[in-house]
Amino acid sequence: MDKLPVKFFIRLAIDLISVFILIRFIYYPNYRTKEFFFTFFIFNLIVFLITYMMNKVEMSMGAAFGLFAVFSIMRYRSEDISIKDLTYLFLSIAIGLITAVSKGGWDELSLINGIIIIVALLLETNLLMKRELGKSVSYENIEMIKPENHEKLLEDLRTRTGLNIHRFHIINVDFLRDMAIIRVYYYDTKNKISI
Repeated sequence: MDKLPVKFFIRLAIDLISVFILIRFIYYPNYRTKEFFFTFFIFNLIVFLITYMMNKVEMSMGAAFGLFAVFSIMRYRSEDISIKDLTYLFLSIAIGLITAVSKGGWDELSLINGIIIIVALLLETNLLMKRELGKSVSYENIEMIKPENHEKLLEDLRTRTGLNIHRFHIINVDFLRDMAIIRVYYYDTKNKISI
């Protein structure tokens, strides 16, 4: 049985450090949930190991990437997972895949993973553009959903939630219970990246 080469351990270290930085220092400070930590790290590690081993067999990077992307989406399509969590899952899979199959050296891998991490960090702050957040609220004043009352509705939503809401979208109206589900949108006023 062949011993694993030193480059395997270097790539593994780059992969694990990269995904640790992404999840611990970018994902966690923003969403304060540990629910998907295990999933992100295990998916990353398994994708790295399988892809590294499959890289010895003739297989294109596109085929390998497609295989793991389809697997992850199929696995989570019935779960209640937010688009942000799914994006971080995709990023952790991508880091594992890139680190396993790239022909470059450790410096190139570190640079590529660093670019992914820096872009994710910038997009999670207000540095490039304002972060728009949204939440769904149940609203019982059904008269206010009429188009002529939308300005009053916006003001009422601001008063009730304490948020500086700049737009809304009426998702569902239940006339039997005199209730509407409204998605409200507001800008994040603080940079949430803190460790």
